[in-house]
Amino acid sequence: MRELAAPFVVSGPCGVAVRDRLKHLAPQDEIVLRAVGEHQGRLASRDLRARCAGGLEHSADTWASRKRDLTPLSSSRIAGAITKATHDQWALARRCQAAHIQTLEAGIGTLRHRLSLPIGAPGTKRAAGGYRSKGEWFHKSRRLAALEARHDAAVRDRKAGRVRVVRGGRHLLNTRHHLTQARLTEEQWRERWEAERWFIAADGESGKRFGNETIRVTPDGEVSIKLPAPLAHLANAKHDRYTLNSTAAFAHRGQEWADRIVANRAVAYRIHLDTDRGRWYLTASWQRPIVQTIPLEAARALGVIGVDTNADHFAAYHLDAHGNPIGDPHRFPYDLSGTATHRDAQIRHALTRLLHWAKQCGVAAIGIEDLDFTTEKTREKHGRRKRFRQLISGIPTGKLKARLVSMAAEQGLSIVAVDPAYTSMWGAQHWQKPLATPHRRMSRHDAAGIAIGRRALGHPVRRRTAPPPHDRSDRAGHRTAQAGPGTRGRDGTRPPATDHAPRDVPPNGTRKREPSASKTVRDAPSTHRWVQDSLMHTG
Repeated sequence: MRELAAPFVVSGPCGVAVRDRLKHLAPQDEIVLRAVGEHQGRLASRDLRARCAGGLEHSADTWASRKRDLTPLSSSRIAGAITKATHDQWALARRCQAAHIQTLEAGIGTLRHRLSLPIGAPGTKRAAGGYRSKGEWFHKSRRLAALEARHDAAVRDRKAGRVRVVRGGRHLLNTRHHLTQARLTEEQWRERWEAERWFIAADGESGKRFGNETIRVTPDGEVSIKLPAPLAHLANAKHDRYTLNSTAAFAHRGQEWADRIVANRAVAYRIHLDTDRGRWYLTASWQRPIVQTIPLEAARALGVIGVDTNADHFAAYHLDAHGNPIGDPHRFPYDLSGTATHRDAQIRHALTRLLHWAKQCGVAAIGIEDLDFTTEKTREKHGRRKRFRQLISGIPTGKLKARLVSMAAEQGLSIVAVDPAYTSMWGAQHWQKPLATPHRRMSRHDAAGIAIGRRALGHPVRRRTAPPPHDRSDRAGHRTAQAGPGTRGRDGTRPPATDHAPRDVPPNGTRKREPSASKTVRDAPSTHRWVQDSLMHTG
């Protein structure tokens, strides 16, 4: 058994983003937005190419040089926003490259282990055995060579600072070769591709009017854009600005946004086009000061809600501060099939129901597993278990954690992350059967929720056995299920509960074991007869 990590309180969100639709745009408004997005998108592509060519030789001087090259074609603020977005995209590509190398190393390690075993060698719970035939061994040896070649190439790229980035997304780029399966025409794909490569965004500036000089939104909702120098002839307001015919009104967090712009605090904006619906949207975002998380002891004071994450539902159980389950288990289903938008909506709805129930229970924290399936998704580890690999890959661990932390902060709840090791196994072993009744159905996932909640509270998952009485009378007093640490046998398994007196027949009328006959003559039942056999005749 590996050493378990200590539970910790997850830090709250550090940013906020809200979105509103730009309705009733005039035809000229769309022409200007398309022209600005196309022009600044070309500048962003050019800057990204220059940044990728620089590799690890990036410095403050090269950054300033790229910004000076972009300023005459746009403005100093737009150039700063483009270069910052380029650096963020390059850094994201580097993190993805490191994750790809880690995945390759995990697959190579598994293949080497299995190839080193004899053919047909049995495996264990923690490690797979040998391959089943010589043919499979040969094919896996070829795959090992292919993975090692990919790993060497990825390591060389990382050492050289070489990354591969596609503005607009690699998935959309590959869709160009599968338009029939995507149910798109070439014109529809081209429109979506160009819209994804546009750049209409501006970073906020504290102290400037309404928190942003490039894309400005007034408290009344008026939206205006600072046009780049080559498009200044399209302006309809002073200082090369273009005012849209549409107004913005953020329904969600509207008051918080209004307080920021009135105080001239920084707010970043982004305008983008949804080609499927033909709608323009304005997204506002700003940073929040880092909120100090409450101490772990304070989060545990009122009990927790233990949540087990599954492929189709959340299994939650309410536990008090002493680790005792309260009430019945609760399940919050969701459907992760369909589009990404549908999956994200399903996650939000399930988390909303979970948080509302947690508020009704009066707890201050929710315990959840600190899941990371990086090494569990490889086909080398699970082999032909394709459905299981798809099941693991379908659980949105990263997005789920970010959603839960952000939504829980708005409800005043804290998130306690625990080590996920053995929660399902120990929960089913110690809690599933004892809590199951004719009116309460306990699944393995419900029991895992109890194990997660107890680990978040700092209690062991194993149930404690009550100390034995002095004799069969009531001299021992109340028998508690939570024995003290010094009691012998406290870690033993609890004997099965019975609803009948000792030596009595159960209510169903059947015994589990027949009574054994006495081995002495004195204690023999009166119904037995003793017969003296005659002497043996010999002769």
